[in-house]
Amino acid sequence: MIKLVMMPPLRPDAADWAKRIRDEMPEYQIVLASTEQVAAAEIIEADAVFGWVPPEQLRTARKLRWLQSPQAGPRKGFFYPDLVTHPVVVCNPRGVYNDHISQHILMYMLALARGLPYYLDAQRLPKWDRHARKSAYIDLSQATALIVGVGGIGHETARLCNAFGMTVLGVDERWEYSTPNVERHDTDDLDDLLPLADFVIVTVPHTPATEGMWRQDRFARMKDSAYFINIGRGATTRLDDLADAVSDGVIAGCALDVFETEPLPESHRLWRLPNVILTPHVAVADAANIDERWFEVFRDNARRFAAGEPLRNVVDKANWF
Repeated sequence: MIKLVMMPPLRPDAADWAKRIRDEMPEYQIVLASTEQVAAAEIIEADAVFGWVPPEQLRTARKLRWLQSPQAGPRKGFFYPDLVTHPVVVCNPRGVYNDHISQHILMYMLALARGLPYYLDAQRLPKWDRHARKSAYIDLSQATALIVGVGGIGHETARLCNAFGMTVLGVDERWEYSTPNVERHDTDDLDDLLPLADFVIVTVPHTPATEGMWRQDRFARMKDSAYFINIGRGATTRLDDLADAVSDGVIAGCALDVFETEPLPESHRLWRLPNVILTPHVAVADAANIDERWFEVFRDNARRFAAGEPLRNVVDKANWF
């Protein structure tokens, strides 16, 4: 038997997922650990885990070989040093959000390109103001998007940008997808590419290398008519520097779904700046098919693990993605 422990806090559908895997793969013994005490006892002989393993429990795990992360970009601290050096293979659900998040990005781009935030401000006054827009109109067919992080979300965003006729520049250190209409660049090229972009779109995960990478000096390299969009992880962007860049006219505006601190404090200047769109980490909220897509990744890896096949979405633990 293969022992798989689902760690606390359990998903609402954990029991259903466990039943579906057991029905298809009876070689699995699946334990639903509802408390840390249960998890600590059960992980000792576990072959696999769904969830997070605390350091003290990892030290007692005698057989652990596969850990399925519940998040594509888990919180800081998930990849602690002992986990990084442990032989366990960590996998994540990257890829299940590609279309939903890319559509959210396109919503931002269209709104900013047409000056929608300004018109919404006038609408709330209410004021009929045909000259409300204070930023230049951007024709997407003539515009350039710089996508920083061309993984699953980035490559789907590139496809949608191409459909509008945009020029797409991509920066990534691990090119995994076919991107025939993207001009590919390494991360070392980033600073040289920033002045070329009308939209800088950030989808990178939070890693030791990306933490705080978006700061004053990088915003200063962007065109004053350009927009910054972050839908990856909030820890990559210094929000005070971004607020300065927008308020000082260094860039034209921004759109964010993720933030250094969540919820974003009510006192933060970004709430009150013009030509800024803020959504509260909802790019995939209530997407009807996400849970089933997630389960398919979990089930596929369970089948692969049982068959001794290479696992899907393996993470580089040292770099957190």
